[in-house]
Amino acid sequence: MRRFLAAAALSLLPLSAGAQSVPCGGSWSAFITELKAEAVRGGLPADVADRFFGRLQQNQTVLSRDRGQGFFQRPFIDFSRQLISQGRLDRARQLLQRQAALFERVQREFGISPGVMLAFLAFETDFGSFQGDINTADALATLAHDCRRPHLFRPQIIAMAELYRRGDLDPATTVGAWAGEIGMVQMLPRDILTLGIDGDGDRHVDVRGSMPDAVLTGAALLRHHGWRPNEPWLVEVSLPRGLDLTRTGLRTRLSVSDWAQMGVAARGTSLPNGRLPASIILPQGHRGPAFMIFDNFRVLFEWNQSFTYVVTAAYFATRIEGAPVYEAGNPEAGLDRDQMRELQRRLQARGFDVGNIDGILGAGTRAAVQDVQAQMGLPADGWPTPDLLRRL
Repeated sequence: MRRFLAAAALSLLPLSAGAQSVPCGGSWSAFITELKAEAVRGGLPADVADRFFGRLQQNQTVLSRDRGQGFFQRPFIDFSRQLISQGRLDRARQLLQRQAALFERVQREFGISPGVMLAFLAFETDFGSFQGDINTADALATLAHDCRRPHLFRPQIIAMAELYRRGDLDPATTVGAWAGEIGMVQMLPRDILTLGIDGDGDRHVDVRGSMPDAVLTGAALLRHHGWRPNEPWLVEVSLPRGLDLTRTGLRTRLSVSDWAQMGVAARGTSLPNGRLPASIILPQGHRGPAFMIFDNFRVLFEWNQSFTYVVTAAYFATRIEGAPVYEAGNPEAGLDRDQMRELQRRLQARGFDVGNIDGILGAGTRAAVQDVQAQMGLPADGWPTPDLLRRL
C-alpha cells in the first residue's frame, strides 16, 4: 500500500523552504556533481560520496507516478472490506504472538498499542513481504532534480548517503516506493537517520530486514509527531436518535463525558476516560458506521493524509485487539469523481472554501458539505450524495 502524497508530509524536514530556493533542474550530471559536493561539505567522506552519487540514474517512471499519483477514492466500507480480510487479521494476530516481546516493548517504551503498528505493517507492506520495487536512491535523486518539490527530496537523498556511510543500506540494492519510502513500515531516509532505533542490537538500523528495527523506528516516528502514550485512538460508537449532526466531524471536539451525556455509547466495549477530548466521525454519513476519535487518531494523518486510509488503519488496529466488526448500516450512495468535482464547483460558487476542484472528498469539502446541509435543513453529516448535488 503506497502512501498518500508520497508521504512527504511526514518527513522531519521543515516545510518552510520554498522550492525555488533549492537548486534543481538543468543538466543531470551537473546536478549530481553539485549534490555530491553538498554532501561532502556536510561531512560525508569524499570516497563514500563518489561511490554513492556515482551510480545514480534518473528514473522517468518516478516522475510519471508523481504527476499522476492517485488517492483512496473508494468509500470507507468498500475500502476497509478490501483491505481487511480474515487472513490478514489472522496474520496480524499470529505475528503479535510470535513477536510478543517486541510489541510489549513498543507498549512499554512508547505507549503505543500493538494493533497500531501491526495495522501499518499490514497495509504498508503486507507485513514486510512487499516493500516496493523502485531503486530508492534513483527515486530520491530524480525527485530532488525535478523542480516540483526539490526542497522535500534533496535532504532525503543526502540523508540516504549518510545511512550508506553508516553501513545501514546499500544504494545499489535498496528498493522501495516511488517517492523514496523504504522498509517494512515505509519511512523516508531522513526520518530513519534522525529517529532510527537499533532494535535487534546489531549496531545498524535496518528497517528493511529487521522487524525490531522497523517497528521501533516507526513507533519513534509516531511519538515524534505527538502520540499520547497509552491513550486511545478510535472507538466505534452508536449515536442516539436526534443527535445534532452539526457537532460531528473533525472540527468539533467535546469531552467523552459530554458525548456520553448526549447518548453516544461505545459498541463492543466501554467509552474511555471521560475527560479526554474526542470527536465523532461519520465516514459515510449518519446511516453508516460511526466512530469516536481522539488526539492519537489525528497523529495518524502524519503517516498518511487520506481520511479513508487513516480510518481504515485505525479501525483495523482495534480489530486486531479484539474489537467487533463495525455496524455498516445502510449508507446513501456517494459520488463518483466527476460528480464530486461538480459538487465542489457548486459549493465554491456559493462561497464555500473547498480547496482545489479535484474530485477528492477531503477535509475542506466535507466541512463545506456539512455546512450547506445544515443551511438546507438536511442531516448535516458531511457525506455528499446525488440528492445533495441535485439540490445544489
